Amino acid sequence: MTVVPYKEKNSSKKEQVAQMFNSISGRYDFLNHFLSLGIDKRWRKKAVKILSASKPELVLDVATGTADFAIQALQAGPNKIVGIDISEGMLDVGRKKLADKGLTKKIELRLGDSENLPFPDNNFDAVTVGFGVRNFENLKQGLQEINRVLKPEGQLIVLEFSRPTRFPFKQVYNFYFKFVLPRIGRLVSRDKSAYTYLPESVEAFPDGDRFTDILKETGFKNTACTPLTFGVSSIYTAQK
Repeated sequence: MTVVPYKEKNSSKKEQVAQMFNSISGRYDFLNHFLSLGIDKRWRKKAVKILSASKPELVLDVATGTADFAIQALQAGPNKIVGIDISEGMLDVGRKKLADKGLTKKIELRLGDSENLPFPDNNFDAVTVGFGVRNFENLKQGLQEINRVLKPEGQLIVLEFSRPTRFPFKQVYNFYFKFVLPRIGRLVSRDKSAYTYLPESVEAFPDGDRFTDILKETGFKNTACTPLTFGVSSIYTAQK
């Protein structure tokens, strides 16, 4: 079953996800850091350290949102990063952030669909996706598109929520994710569906070995999964 933010609507997941992020874009960064207790910054730092080892010159950041991952990825030393997202609201916040930091020449943000990337084959040295693959309407199609635009031997790094399995962290995590987070998110974002969708989409996402299997099915090799913070999130790496 496809998980969508607005169950009462008949529009596609892609349309609903874009609407949801447009709705919460102005408060997204605050909520993201607040609700993760700031740990999301450490997760990105670990992912960028892995990215740095391949010394990429041109990087694509898919589902870039407000460009947090793209900005941090500059530490890997690329000449340029292109960020793409389906939410114009999130991109507007990201563009203001880049302008304030003087990074508009290093990072370019574009409106676009992860499942129909507007780039030629074999174009990027690396592709990153931070907390975005679970929002793909067609996961395999999105990964196949990423594979297409990567250069041979190019690297994919995916940072995504996963589900802890060990007692008692699993129980504490489930309570926070299903009951505390949606209430705080609803109060601050004023979108009653956005932070209910988050735990539902994480629950439905094929994490761990299931995701690395899908990576292999869509043309990737040398796949690996590294759990972070007791399995709350994971870094997935793969090569074309």
